[in-house]
Amino acid sequence: MKKQRCFWCLGDALYEKYHDEEWGVPVRDDATLFEFLVLETFQAGLSWITILRKRENFRKAFDNFDYKKIASYDETKIASLLQDAGIVRNKLKVRATVTNAQAFLSVQKEFGSFSDYIWGFVEGQPIKNRVVNYKDAPATTQISDALSKDLKKKGFKFVGSTVIYAHMQATGMVNDHEIDCFRYDEV
Repeated sequence: MKKQRCFWCLGDALYEKYHDEEWGVPVRDDATLFEFLVLETFQAGLSWITILRKRENFRKAFDNFDYKKIASYDETKIASLLQDAGIVRNKLKVRATVTNAQAFLSVQKEFGSFSDYIWGFVEGQPIKNRVVNYKDAPATTQISDALSKDLKKKGFKFVGSTVIYAHMQATGMVNDHEIDCFRYDEV
């Protein structure tokens, strides 16, 4: 029997795999949270499938999303990234990734982990929404607004409320799987 999935991922094997294995699964590992933050940053203004298709290129270009290394990128490394056709070559987003890695380290120092910090906005537990049609899922919430504002105050870039809500969905801080999707109850 064919599995019922969220409508947004249907028809593309990569999208379906991402949906089935990653999207909405609670992530508490700082390295993975940073990876999703980088990918969401680059996704701003583009489709998520575009970023997913380039994910391995991003992984290679950004040293396996190692935020400690990225925080120390110099102008030579930034220039090389801007020549890398495998990623989205947006100067502001590349620079934001370096800035965000530095801010990420500061948050870790202040809170013990980025995970403790970010999950604090949902009191450590995923919010389980009841989305019937993905088109009805919110693009932002009061929580994503507050988190976005706080991240900006901490020096992060490209972390508007829509980007942050997408990050919350991807990392399982909110469960926005459609209620008839097989993953809704699994995550």
